[in-house]
Amino acid sequence: MYPLFDSKCYFYRSPFGAVEEGTKVHFQILVPSELRCSRAQLAIKYDEDADWNFINMLWQIGFDNTTGLWVCDFTPEKEGLYWYSFKINTAEGQRFIVPSDDPNEKSQLSRSPWRSWQLTCYKKNFKTPKWPVGGVMYQIFPDRFYFSGERKNITRTDLTINENWYSQPKWWPNEQGEITNNDFFMGDLKGITMKLPYLADLGVTCIYLNPIFEAYSNHRYDTGDYSKIDPMLGTEEDFEELCSEAKKLGIHIINDGVFSHTGSDSIYFNRSGKYGDGGAFRDQNSPYYSWYKFSNWPHNYSSWWGFYTLPEVNETDPNFSEYINGKDGIIRKWMKKGSSGWRIDVADELPDEFIKNIRDNIKDYDPDAFLIGEVWEDASNKESYGARRRFLLGEELDSVMNYVFRNAIIDYIKGADALVVMNSIMTVVENYPKPVLNVLMNLLSTHDTERAITVLAGEPLNGRDRNWQAHKLLNHEEYVRGIKLMKIASGIQYTLPGFPCVYYGDETGMQGYKDPFNRQCFPWDYENQELIDWYKGLGKMRKVCTALWEGEIHNAFSNGKFLSYIRHDENTGLFCGFNTGDTEIEIDCPPGYASGTPLMGTRMENGKLYIPPLSSAFILI
Repeated sequence: MYPLFDSKCYFYRSPFGAVEEGTKVHFQILVPSELRCSRAQLAIKYDEDADWNFINMLWQIGFDNTTGLWVCDFTPEKEGLYWYSFKINTAEGQRFIVPSDDPNEKSQLSRSPWRSWQLTCYKKNFKTPKWPVGGVMYQIFPDRFYFSGERKNITRTDLTINENWYSQPKWWPNEQGEITNNDFFMGDLKGITMKLPYLADLGVTCIYLNPIFEAYSNHRYDTGDYSKIDPMLGTEEDFEELCSEAKKLGIHIINDGVFSHTGSDSIYFNRSGKYGDGGAFRDQNSPYYSWYKFSNWPHNYSSWWGFYTLPEVNETDPNFSEYINGKDGIIRKWMKKGSSGWRIDVADELPDEFIKNIRDNIKDYDPDAFLIGEVWEDASNKESYGARRRFLLGEELDSVMNYVFRNAIIDYIKGADALVVMNSIMTVVENYPKPVLNVLMNLLSTHDTERAITVLAGEPLNGRDRNWQAHKLLNHEEYVRGIKLMKIASGIQYTLPGFPCVYYGDETGMQGYKDPFNRQCFPWDYENQELIDWYKGLGKMRKVCTALWEGEIHNAFSNGKFLSYIRHDENTGLFCGFNTGDTEIEIDCPPGYASGTPLMGTRMENGKLYIPPLSSAFILI
């Protein structure tokens, strides 16, 4: 029996996915003749409107004897979200065709319009940069990647320098019970420059740096001075050299923009007096006073998630906005030094106006500048601070950190049904504008999550404390299995729409639960070469298969423990299959792929494809 409606199928809705404003969208529904449908209507409303509109559908002759075909067109005229379902009059009364709550079903009949499909309409001529397309991003936590060996003249005394690169970061609280994050391993910008050949060999085309500006913690999200490189990382000249040398290898550098708060120990706030007598905490006449949200100066102020060391700023304050986004502001300063764009920390905690100002600023300076936002949910329909966000409609972000794909990949490998996982993936493909899809930042781990191999093969954290995390590593059997699972996870990560972002060390099987165990030093000289070679192979596959750049994606045979899809464009096609089960899968090669080229160790014989347990398969045509 045919579905009543399937929003992800071109037969029922074309074009598929998000559309530019002014694009005509064609809808078709199939209604069983036994319902004796006398009228069908598209029920649709703009997200910000209270009332629904009803568009009459036309009955078409000639589908078959048991099913009626009804059609109509709708053209969204303004950017934003639209919600839709279908109302039909039947012999038994009024019914609605709505999304099903059963993942195995596409739609269902309901007596009320209790659920709706989403139609995303974005700004006409919305474009995102071309240079990230088809590439590979690599995220670096600067203190822990590589130390050049150059000793810095550090005058601070409120820190610990760890001379043993391979030891654990400090995880225990001080005598006051505080976690200070003031231990350093001295990874630096020159160290990153020295390892550029390694990254190029891995296929990396973009490096995303966690914060590099002056700060007092090792994570540097407590900005002390946006205008200066942290002296433990090096100098402005070191940053310029990194950008210049990376560019020679076809690698772009993007910075982390932390603009929702500063550090309490900063030239702007200066709670501890480390910057002299100025700062908003010490002087109400400070030029930075208006940046902050004091309820009772100086001790009562808004801080990020209640951390008094991270005072919140008012991003709409004209002085702060000019300081960050002005012609001589922070954003442009570092782009002039060689940065190709910005990743915006906690984007869903920043006003739309501020994000738009950042976009206007960087695109005015460089139309190919790249702007990524940290959003953990579906960014197309995200709500925060009482409003629907407009991140992806063409006037704010180019891309977001794609935690939705990460969750889907992890769920699949940990046992979720492949069809359910494929539906989660295709929902993002349906909701996100194509320009965004092409440059989605697809990740498995970050500085904010447990390491992927730990999540996939280790014992669940289940709220255990740092003491437990500090002493818990994968045993040999878990580690061997974890390497296999990482190959599957990265195989999916590298072949979904968007481009993969490798958190430093994931490619060599680094372990770790939460901060600081997910931020340990890269294990130079102790790498897992098998996994690194796998990542290199995936990088090479992305270079030769143009279908992975901007191509379409279609579900193939996803079910149970077998996830499979096809990526294709006008020039190439790639079949991707993944087996998380304990038995080998044998299937006929998809039509047109029997004469294709098997990649990454894929086994094909006599038109059959064999996928061993815990492995992947790729066929290129």
